[in-house]
Amino acid sequence: IDTGIEYLNNAGATGGSVTRMSSGAMNTSRIGFRGTEDLGGGLKAIFQLENGFKLDNGSFDGDAGQLFNRQSNVGLEGGFGRIVAGRSFSTTYDFILPFDPMGYSAQYSWVTSAGATGGRKDGMPTGVSNLIKYQGDFGGFKLGAMYGFGEVAGSVNDSSKYGVGLGYGNGPFSLATTYDRVNGTAAVPGGSFDKTTTVHLAAGYQVMESLKFNLGYRYFKKSLASGATDLRSDFYWGGATYKFTPALSLIGTVYYQNQKNLVTDADPIMYSLRLKYALSKRTDLYASGAYAKAKNNQLVGLSRDDVGFGNSQAGVTLGMQHRF
Repeated sequence: IDTGIEYLNNAGATGGSVTRMSSGAMNTSRIGFRGTEDLGGGLKAIFQLENGFKLDNGSFDGDAGQLFNRQSNVGLEGGFGRIVAGRSFSTTYDFILPFDPMGYSAQYSWVTSAGATGGRKDGMPTGVSNLIKYQGDFGGFKLGAMYGFGEVAGSVNDSSKYGVGLGYGNGPFSLATTYDRVNGTAAVPGGSFDKTTTVHLAAGYQVMESLKFNLGYRYFKKSLASGATDLRSDFYWGGATYKFTPALSLIGTVYYQNQKNLVTDADPIMYSLRLKYALSKRTDLYASGAYAKAKNNQLVGLSRDDVGFGNSQAGVTLGMQHRF
């Protein structure tokens, strides 16, 4: 459970400043169940049911009516790896998010959906329903693949999603790359649909026990069924985590999106900082701050969920997180 008090400028319909309670600033709040059953011979049955919620008001964090909006899956695990079916996170999310120094943060990270400029967020697939997903770890190499059924009569491609990932970790170095495709819904059965393709590359280097660097890149392309010009962007991030003590750490990250094929590019950039202090293994206090700027007087928002109401935005959050 995670909540904080945030001050934000250029917010709301009037574009004024706001002070508000936010939920899930460092990590989104969630509650769930997971378990395993030993089937013998190294084989296990596994399941996970997980709901995301907003701590500030107790509402669902996601689409209305989804009880387990984060994960609801069952599967098998053994020497071959793990395979699950149901709802889960995409292979890209699993492989790439560990390379975000801000670490699955709703405030302030753009790795899942960058920039939030004018309602356009050139991001990665995150939660996927009707999914079959595999992951295996073999001597430092990590392999992953997923397929999300479109479930549209007469077409196996309409509304389907698929992706693959490869990772490697050895000593202080870690690397990952992914490819995924998300197909839209055709206006007419059997007709054309939008196609979104992303490719990710990410790397990490643990310089010493107290210092780690991370870098990442995303190629984004959305081909439109209408035949209009493709939506294209390149997204980059880089940052570092430094531990002053085992309990006190500082994270700094820069996120930048280079938009293409537009008459007026926003090309937003965000600078993000977080100071975190661990009261225990389960409880943290943190202070986060960020500043974002877009070119050509385009809108920009710090949060992946807010479009912003100006060509810049600054915010500060003081929060607490407890795990149970």
